[in-house]
Amino acid sequence: MGECWGGDVSVSQERLPRSQVLNPVAAPNDRRFLKHVFDNLHGNISLDPLSLKFIDTEQFQRLRDLKQLGLTYMVYPGAVHTRFEHSLGVYWLAGEAVRCLQTYQGSELDIDYHDIQTVKLAGLLHDVGHGPFSHLFEHEFLPRIHAGSKWSHEQMSLELVDYIVDEHNIDIDSSTLRNVKEMIVSSSKTAGTNCAKEKRFLYDIVANGRNGIDVDKFDYISRDCRACGLGCNIHFQRLFEIMRVIDDEICYPAKEYLTIHKVFGTRADLHRTVYTHAKVKAIELMLVDALVKANDFLGISSCISDPAEFWKLDDTILKTIETAPDSELKESRDIVLRIRRRDLYQFCNEYAVPKDQLDHFKDITPKDIVCSQKATGVTLKEEDVAVSNIKIDLTRGKHNPLESIGFFKDFESDQKLTIPDDRISHLLPSCNQDKIVRVYSKKSELVEAVSEAFENFQLKTYGLKTQVHDTPDKKKRRR
Repeated sequence: MGECWGGDVSVSQERLPRSQVLNPVAAPNDRRFLKHVFDNLHGNISLDPLSLKFIDTEQFQRLRDLKQLGLTYMVYPGAVHTRFEHSLGVYWLAGEAVRCLQTYQGSELDIDYHDIQTVKLAGLLHDVGHGPFSHLFEHEFLPRIHAGSKWSHEQMSLELVDYIVDEHNIDIDSSTLRNVKEMIVSSSKTAGTNCAKEKRFLYDIVANGRNGIDVDKFDYISRDCRACGLGCNIHFQRLFEIMRVIDDEICYPAKEYLTIHKVFGTRADLHRTVYTHAKVKAIELMLVDALVKANDFLGISSCISDPAEFWKLDDTILKTIETAPDSELKESRDIVLRIRRRDLYQFCNEYAVPKDQLDHFKDITPKDIVCSQKATGVTLKEEDVAVSNIKIDLTRGKHNPLESIGFFKDFESDQKLTIPDDRISHLLPSCNQDKIVRVYSKKSELVEAVSEAFENFQLKTYGLKTQVHDTPDKKKRRR
């Protein structure tokens, strides 16, 4: 790790008699082999020897060059934290969670050091296969290059974990490696239905496929709120102390129902106010256009099937495009220059899809907007319009994730139960999903024409304008 970790082993192996020199992997709790890093969210984090073998690789260190929130820092200047510290945070929280279970139910659940090590490694490596610019790479860029792309960062994480083990000759038990990989994808669509035949509850700690409450969210909700200057008053450590395994599932006291709901509600608020902020989306739409235009020359998408090449791809590609002299990158370079000079795609308007239309909604395209234009002096083209279809939910689409969470009455009860919202409060939302359509003009002089076409589209689709405000006249007059 080097000096930067702020903690050397307290007694070096060279000072010990040969008979007392220990194998760090064989003595994982020996403080001589632990390193420490101070995290500004969780405080002191101790790193065990096996985890250090993964951390001290160029593939994991790449996460330092992946901003956790992509381009959000261009709107929220403090949002410059990276996937690197997030991964260390999830590693630490995963260990804390399973250690709490071991403290209170260790003998009952047969939790041993191997379980703790496996869960911590899954937390550490869960994002190692993440693409550049947060989720933009897999959800918006790749589908533009490969229609219907099914590529996922979770699957790439599995491939990169194998690659790191082989490339750096990491000595890890094959069953441990298999369990780590299964834990990484346990919440994804690629996960097997019976990936955990025993101790199934361990697979819910890092990436919870059953109900979505996991330490990955605990870390990024706290970290993102802090970076963006937003409040977060959820005490996740308390949840570790009160959670309990019943029927091989992590459950929570019934009285904490609203606390759990707040976790999902805070995540939804972050999506609305930060991740899908109108200006953030404008910048992301521009970057996607720049990446698409640069793809043939730079071969960006060609590396997604090869971990040996993929790990070399990070957020610095933006600077590559911006500074490269090649004529083939001129169009991409011009778009990046517009971003730098704040000459952004202009937000025209938005509307929330009516509740009764949510189930049948299909993504709106620039063609839909252009085809709704009435005869005017300006003729719009599809390349003049950008559309962002935004979905915000509580992690389970239209379903309430709390319906899938097990609760218990008190610590004297062994019965797992589910609780409907109306048993708790009538103030909780009756709908758990929003879909929002936002339309942008790529040229400031076309804002009025695009705005009118968007209004016509709403009238044609719903019989009324569903947007709640009009495009400001000063924007329409901008030339």
